[in-house]
Amino acid sequence: MIKIEHLVKNYGANCAVDDISFEVGEGEIVGLLGPNGAGKSTTMNILTGYLSSTSGKATVAGIDILSNPLDAKKLIGYLPEQPPLYLDMTVEEYLNFNYELKGCKLDRAEHLGQICDTVRIRDVYKRVIRNLSKGYRQRVGIAQALVGNPKVIIFDEPTVGLDPKQIIEVRNLIRSLGKEHTVILSTHILQEVQAVCDRIVIINKGKIVANEMTENISNAVEKSRRFNAKICGPQKEVLAELRGIPGVAYAEALAERDGDAITYTVESERGVDIRKKLFYRLAEKGWALIGLESLGMNLEDIFITVVDQSEQKKTRVARAERKPRRGDRVTMEREVGAELFEDAKRQREESARQDTEDDE
Repeated sequence: MIKIEHLVKNYGANCAVDDISFEVGEGEIVGLLGPNGAGKSTTMNILTGYLSSTSGKATVAGIDILSNPLDAKKLIGYLPEQPPLYLDMTVEEYLNFNYELKGCKLDRAEHLGQICDTVRIRDVYKRVIRNLSKGYRQRVGIAQALVGNPKVIIFDEPTVGLDPKQIIEVRNLIRSLGKEHTVILSTHILQEVQAVCDRIVIINKGKIVANEMTENISNAVEKSRRFNAKICGPQKEVLAELRGIPGVAYAEALAERDGDAITYTVESERGVDIRKKLFYRLAEKGWALIGLESLGMNLEDIFITVVDQSEQKKTRVARAERKPRRGDRVTMEREVGAELFEDAKRQREESARQDTEDDE
């Protein structure tokens, strides 16, 4: 549904988006995650036609947003970080205004009524927007993005400034919208993407540093998968059996006991899920598995690790570009030496010619 290819956006010498490429499938909810200033909003502003790119291409349902902006924008509903509300209008007036602005052809009363029911603003439909709470204003902003029933909905920081109850309500709403729409959600709130999104794209300083399904995002940084398994059985035999399961890289018994059960730490090789193998092997031996806890990194740890790794890589590349290799340095020194020799030779010849002219 959405395809971004080698997108670049420069503001003078500052590169806000640095050659990024990714796709979003139909009906998918994708989270753009990154620190402040990472390039998330710039990417979405290009995708919605608010900004032009320096280079690269962005398409929605195969329509280029720059070469055919009107047709592309008909497919997009957009909620910027600050909802574009007219505070002196009532909710009814505002949604009707957006209906006219977008040239919507759907049945007006039925369509706006469905939107009000979806975002639950029916009870404030006749009220002036200025008098609404922050949460209701955010819902009205979401409602305007839904006018025209666009295939793609883009949210930029949709829960900023909301209280915990409002945040949960907006998250549930976004999740329900993903059943019928393709959704891009930009945020730097980690719990947001983990609770709502099917896939996570992490951006740092204009570059994509991770692009994984939400349940697999830990693969971007983790070399293995670790579990604590609580197993009833003779310790030595259980430990030997665990170490013999294909794909297990490490197994060790801990001091924790729960009745006749002992807790074991089991670590699998990268990309190997040993949970089913572990269950079937223990079942064959008649040893009860009464607990299995994942020890994988949480999203906060993953985010910090991925961002730090990208920073370190960028620093190494910059140093490598600044520091010439030995062969390059020798060549450079020879070239400089040759230039100095030629300059000295020209100066001697010029001096000799001047002396000859003075004698005459």
